Amino acid sequence: MQSENLLLGAIEAGGTKFLCGIADRDGHIIRQQRISTTVPADTLGAASAFFAQAGADLGPLSAFSIGSFGPLSLNPVAGDYGCITSTPKVGWQDVDLLGHFSPIVGAPMAIDTDVNCAAVGERLFGSGQGLDTFCYVTVGTGIGVGLLIDGAPHGGANHPEVGHIRLPRAAGDDLFPGICPFHGDCLEGLACGPAMRARWGVPAEQLPPDHPGWDIEADYLAGLCATLSYVVRPDRIIIGGGVMEAPDMYDRVRRALTIKLAGYDASMRSLQMDDYIAVPTAGASAGLTGALALAYRTATRQWPMHWSVGRPSFPAQSSLSGAALA
Repeated sequence: MQSENLLLGAIEAGGTKFLCGIADRDGHIIRQQRISTTVPADTLGAASAFFAQAGADLGPLSAFSIGSFGPLSLNPVAGDYGCITSTPKVGWQDVDLLGHFSPIVGAPMAIDTDVNCAAVGERLFGSGQGLDTFCYVTVGTGIGVGLLIDGAPHGGANHPEVGHIRLPRAAGDDLFPGICPFHGDCLEGLACGPAMRARWGVPAEQLPPDHPGWDIEADYLAGLCATLSYVVRPDRIIIGGGVMEAPDMYDRVRRALTIKLAGYDASMRSLQMDDYIAVPTAGASAGLTGALALAYRTATRQWPMHWSVGRPSFPAQSSLSGAALA
């Protein structure tokens, strides 16, 4: 397909909002819309209307992709390929995302996790630039991890679910049962934003800076980073999400990780923690950017490396609806 004539469509499907976008071959956003994530009928209906209207106004899409919360079925030979599977988000279990949008967009389609797409966005425009292997972690409503290995999102038989690993209990946190409906006290069940609220009785952002909950949270996130360090050995771990907006959270995680690594392995002893545990810098639309890049790759069989020359432009406001990168 000639890349000069590309028209790309994508969705960043999150637990609180769907960001829908149309972009040209250079990643410049032509049209976008923010839709609240409520029940599937309303959210998917509003997204469908957006792409149907865009098709009528702008012409047919060249490719379309979705970066979604999960778990997802990403094995193309699976009978439920393209579906959200056993998500704890009420009402969204077994929703067929690709099946829903296929007759609407009428173009080649792809799907990946929201965190893998955000990692692609960080690779193009943020803290992952120039790196071949890194991890992107988000800590908010849930905990997800995207992996870029040799410059491309990692998949395998299906996507990783690192948020559901089990870790040793942090000191002083022996009694909280966790909130994961499947595992109870897995990492997400202990350390996502809703878990902090359930443990302390108030939203995390209302805890004072000296509250012991922050050290407990940092211990669990450092445990995640230690596991990623030993298993993946990334060049960098980028951590985003609302929980990380707390004062000194990055430094707390860095200090706790240094203790957990315990001086093991010379290459880890030489890590510069200020650089190794990094803040995401690709912006709030990194997931949509990554999903659009995935659409570009679906259309052309290559990643849009020319996008790194000029950052895609996003409108200052979006309309609202209540209903190997190589």
